[in-house]
Amino acid sequence: MLGALIVALGCSCGATWSFLKKKKATGVSLQDLLFANNASNPSKEIQRDQEDFLAGSMADNLEPITEPELSADHWLARARQLVPTAIERANATTGFPGRWKSILSKLERVPSCLSDLASHPCFSKNTLCKEILQSVASTLSEAIDLAERCASRDPAQLGKLQMQSDLDSLAGKLDLNLRDCALLVKTGVLSDASAPVVPAAPEPPAPIPNQKLNVRELLARLQIGHAEAKHRAVDSLLDVIREDEKSVLSVLGRSNISALIQLLTATAPKVREKAATVICLLAESGSCETLLVSEGVLPPLIRLAESGSLVGREKAVITLQRLSMSADTARAIVGHGGVRPLIEICQIGDSISQSAAAGTLKNLSAVPEVRQTLAEEGIVRVMINLLDCGIVLGSKEYAAECLQNLTATNDNLRRSVVSEGGLRSLLTYLDGPLPQESAVGALRNLVNSVSVDSLLSLGLLPRLMHVLKDGSLGAQQAAASAICRVSSSAEMKKLVGEFGCIPLLIRLLEAKSTGAREVAAQAIATLMSCPQNAREIKKDEKSVPNLVQLLDPSPLNTAKKYAIACLLMLSSSKKSKKLMISHGAIGYLKKLSEMEVAGSKKLLERLERGKLRSLFSRK
Repeated sequence: MLGALIVALGCSCGATWSFLKKKKATGVSLQDLLFANNASNPSKEIQRDQEDFLAGSMADNLEPITEPELSADHWLARARQLVPTAIERANATTGFPGRWKSILSKLERVPSCLSDLASHPCFSKNTLCKEILQSVASTLSEAIDLAERCASRDPAQLGKLQMQSDLDSLAGKLDLNLRDCALLVKTGVLSDASAPVVPAAPEPPAPIPNQKLNVRELLARLQIGHAEAKHRAVDSLLDVIREDEKSVLSVLGRSNISALIQLLTATAPKVREKAATVICLLAESGSCETLLVSEGVLPPLIRLAESGSLVGREKAVITLQRLSMSADTARAIVGHGGVRPLIEICQIGDSISQSAAAGTLKNLSAVPEVRQTLAEEGIVRVMINLLDCGIVLGSKEYAAECLQNLTATNDNLRRSVVSEGGLRSLLTYLDGPLPQESAVGALRNLVNSVSVDSLLSLGLLPRLMHVLKDGSLGAQQAAASAICRVSSSAEMKKLVGEFGCIPLLIRLLEAKSTGAREVAAQAIATLMSCPQNAREIKKDEKSVPNLVQLLDPSPLNTAKKYAIACLLMLSSSKKSKKLMISHGAIGYLKKLSEMEVAGSKKLLERLERGKLRSLFSRK
């Protein structure tokens, strides 16, 4: 068979070459035959055809030749063989001098790049190296072809626009080749003599063995080669991250992050989606937030959230939610125009996107200086709508937190929330079985912006009672704080007592949270100025013991001043004084008197007088 082919080559070079182009590259070392054929001085047209074939020209639609036949050493030799010819032909061109001058400068840089690759000890074993050299050889063949076309014809006869386009394309390919060579050396992937991670053919990649060993090569593929190769690399990277996230995070560098971010603006929607998915996983890992932001991930994420596909938008918004937990990043999102897309997603998005967008806006609202900007974009109305009609509970919780943040310090925003009907929506939201702290916190911020009559007509007190009974500890603390704020009149204090809040506040004195104990004691001290409430507190068997425990002189105990105020009011009762003494109040008060805590000395004197009278009466 081999002899017959050689005879055929000698007899009819052109015909035999046409025959060879139709053959599959299996079982025969075609390059040996072709180089033998070159020795018989074929025509330039046939020689160029051979060079294109050997360089793996995509236009020929040929199957790639297998590894044993086309090694990295072969492609290095082929590229080095083509460089002098390409430079010589480029120098000989007559048309388009400006473009050829630029191309020539790039061609002259190729030899040093080839030397950098070849000097590495793992050069011949690396798959990426071979692929890049194959691409370089193809580009050099194209340069020779274009140079000959420019040199052999009158410039006036050339299709000017087509030739300009071809030359620009060639310059772009040379830039890509030079960049890829530099990146391959820079990334250190040449040290990993590994099997292919991404298949050369466009079919979906097969399961990847030894993924931990190939991660660096896989990350390099995000930066090297054409768009389809990068697409396949993202596919494989997703598989690796899902199976072994740590193997990726341990070698991830700035250049890899930058390459992923660039893929967010790729032409193909699927590539954008998969790049967004990878970046979302990296952000959720908690290891890359600063690097992602510093490499410019926010603008493309915001664009994807604004006009991307369903999947792309979802992943972009989830990533923004994670990144916006940093105050600096939250400011940057606002600065890049991210508020409007997030608000739109809250209005029309699916459940996952809506929840993530609401969570992001909640994070933004935690930064005081951007709250006015959020308000100008209509966030108040949108958050109230979410409270009323949110698809999932998560969206409603984020909306309540956002309203709590917005109303924390700004009177104008408080009035805006009230005028938009936010108070009614918050109260309705609290009717659920597990009232949330954020909604109670927002109510606490708003009660002083509404008349007492309005609060009573809207049903504030039954909701606060429900929270004190069934809410989380944080929600109970916020409810006690709201009671402190709303109980400014004797009538209101009486109503709070009548609704049954006092026993629940006394129980809250036992909470593990210092803040909850403090605000419960403050609320009780506020309500005790109403005689009816004071009598109820005296009757509760837990009131005095719980209040005495709050006399602990520890600096961490911030409730002691309110406990002293409550006990002073209770000290007019002999029974209450006896209970205070029996639970160790005198020992606490002596230490507090030394610390000069307000009211402690007065209460100590009352208890000690009562103790002396008790002793004398026994005698």
